[in-house]
Amino acid sequence: RKYLFFPPSAFSLSTFSLPTRRNPMAQQRVASQGSDMEEQLVVFRLAQELYGVEISRVQEIIRLPEITEVPRAPKFLEGVINLRGRITPVVDLRKRFGLHAEEPTRNARIIVVEVINDHLVGLIVDEVSEVLRVSQENIEPPSPLVTTVNSTYLRAIAKQKDQLIILLDLDKVLTRSEASDTFEASGGIK
Repeated sequence: RKYLFFPPSAFSLSTFSLPTRRNPMAQQRVASQGSDMEEQLVVFRLAQELYGVEISRVQEIIRLPEITEVPRAPKFLEGVINLRGRITPVVDLRKRFGLHAEEPTRNARIIVVEVINDHLVGLIVDEVSEVLRVSQENIEPPSPLVTTVNSTYLRAIAKQKDQLIILLDLDKVLTRSEASDTFEASGGIK
C-alpha cells in the first residue's frame, strides 16, 4: 500500500477529490499546492551571517561542554564529546568554512546533526537564533558566482523578511574522506 500526504488546504469543499490515476485534475491541484510547501529550519549565527539546516536532521542543541581534543585530527575537528554514552565528534564551523576563529561566547552552542551514514556530528555555532518555517517560493539555489568547489555545502539561500539565510547541505559540509577521517580520529566507525 502507498500512503499519500495531503496538506489540509487540499481538502476544501470546492476541491474535495482524491488524486487517482483516473482523476488527473485532482493530481494537478495537489501538485500545484505542493509548491506552497514550507521548509522548517534551525537558524543559527556564524560570524554575523545567518545559516540554516533542516530541522529533521537536528538531533539536539546543547551548550558547549568540555571537549576532548583528538591528536592528529583535521584542523576543523575540535575534538569529541560524550553525548549520553556515545562518542560524538565536534566540528568548528568557523574553521571548516575558513572564517576568522574566535573564542566561543556564552551564547555558543553545539547543534548535533545526522550526517553521512546516520553518524552524529556536533557543529559549533556562535548562537542558535530560532526555528523558522520558510516557504519554498522564498528559497533559491545559490548563484553560480558564489559557488565554488570549496563551497559545495551551500544548498540554497532563503529570503526571510529583510534577511538572507544560507542553507547548508549537511552531507557536503564534510566530504566523504573528511567524514571518514573525522569518525576514525574520534574513535567512531568508518
